[in-house]
Amino acid sequence: MSLLTLLPFIVLIGAMFLMTRSAKKKQQQAIEMRNQMQPGSGVRTIGGMYATVKEVNEDTVLLDAGPGVDLMFAKNSIGAVLTDDEYNRIVHGIEHDLKSDADIVPDDASSLTGTDESSDAAAASDDKPVDFGKKDTAGEPADAADEATAGDQPKKTDGGSEAK
Repeated sequence: MSLLTLLPFIVLIGAMFLMTRSAKKKQQQAIEMRNQMQPGSGVRTIGGMYATVKEVNEDTVLLDAGPGVDLMFAKNSIGAVLTDDEYNRIVHGIEHDLKSDADIVPDDASSLTGTDESSDAAAASDDKPVDFGKKDTAGEPADAADEATAGDQPKKTDGGSEAK
């Protein structure tokens, strides 16, 4: 066998190696994240439930989902460990990281447009018709000129041998 016939197999094995390597890295990061959980930190489960960690065991986590609601979850079911600011923003709606000098998006677009008195005066004094660059021929109105030229042109047909 030549090297050229083995090349596709070598490329395929290399691609599989790279894919499994990145998947293992992600798994290791998830394990480290779950091991860093401490009581009092906010978490999101893989099902999308937000709760506070009450107790961490070897394979399980006791979560406080609300007043008087304690739930036992497997450690593998924790999707993300959240920072305190992120947890409070999502669960309680508390924004701690708002900066007073940051740009704030207005509720309506009226404050985005500047009110110029000169542009208001120009808009109010639009007595002249707007010239779109179309010139009338021989002083006739535009409609009359169109009707006159339309009668001089041959009519179009729907098909037949002449159309080709």
